[in-house]
Amino acid sequence: MEDIFRFVDDIGPAKFVHILEPGAGLKAIVTIDNVAAGPAIGGTRMAPDVSLAECVALARAMTFKNATAGIPHGGAKSVIFGDPTMPPRQKETIIRAFATAIRDLKDYIPGPDMGTDEAAMAWIKDETARAVGLPREVGGIPLDEIGSTGFGLTVAARVTEEFSDVRLKGARLAVQGFGAVGRHVARFLAKEGANLVAAADSRGAIVNPKGLDIDKLCALKAARKSVVDLKGAKTIEGDALIGVDCDIWIPAARPDAIRAGNVDRLKAKLVLQGANIPVTVEAEKIMHERGILAVPDFIANAGGVIAAAVEYQGGTEKASFDTIAEKISANVRAVLDEAKKNRIMPRQAAVALAKARVERAMTFQRWHS
Repeated sequence: MEDIFRFVDDIGPAKFVHILEPGAGLKAIVTIDNVAAGPAIGGTRMAPDVSLAECVALARAMTFKNATAGIPHGGAKSVIFGDPTMPPRQKETIIRAFATAIRDLKDYIPGPDMGTDEAAMAWIKDETARAVGLPREVGGIPLDEIGSTGFGLTVAARVTEEFSDVRLKGARLAVQGFGAVGRHVARFLAKEGANLVAAADSRGAIVNPKGLDIDKLCALKAARKSVVDLKGAKTIEGDALIGVDCDIWIPAARPDAIRAGNVDRLKAKLVLQGANIPVTVEAEKIMHERGILAVPDFIANAGGVIAAAVEYQGGTEKASFDTIAEKISANVRAVLDEAKKNRIMPRQAAVALAKARVERAMTFQRWHS
């Protein structure tokens, strides 16, 4: 029990649930961090190497993300141990077993995350009657399909022009994790005039200083191929992407992509955190000392959960994009203004903003002291 309680502070987590269903091949963890603002929304992640620590950290990021976004939901996360590329029938069996196990966790609303998608959310809703990021055919706003998180990152990037010398028009862009988030932010930023010069996925990375064809890369990913299959680009090791000469670097994959051991190789001037917890605390301090502007994850990548909240309330796709633009631009500006005024890291300003909102919401709870 001590191992679990070492994660607990004055905000949460409110609940840990460990799930084991050997017959279905299911092993999973749910962390419901805080529900002061309402039932918690948080993604369901599937990967072979997930952990309790990762689940807890991601759940807290969702609490802060939802609080700063001003939506009536708390934060949670779930992780399923497994290879997301398993045969579809096997994956459906595991997802449905997971959904059955969380049926009575009424204060948790699952959404898509790494390794899961709109179809998985449809299976969960079929079993539990609650999920977000659903296919259009069942009344949802398909978050991955429309690129809501990528759109939100682009909104954040526009605001950073007021606080740095990076201009989106002509900016050289590198994306680590050319998937549900990465491919869309590359596409949206290209419309702003940015030039994608490097991209990576789980199989490797490619670079071309003259620019990569985003449409061809998206077609490769749709065909379940890798960025390394793109012709005319130089192939490099995935870890080498951090050393690519660029203006904007976007981590949009797993946690701790930028860490003490590789941050010194980073050449970008602006880091937009597309993934959750993609930068370690130490690395973020080093970036700040070097003058690299880093927009924190739960501020920059909130587009997906904002759209999910709009969907849950019965809103439209257009309403979700309008809400994303309004909330993310206001929050990025508020955080960067505060950081500049007080000469602190953007993350310090962001955490202070989020924590104040969560603690205020907690004062309305019955048992708050």
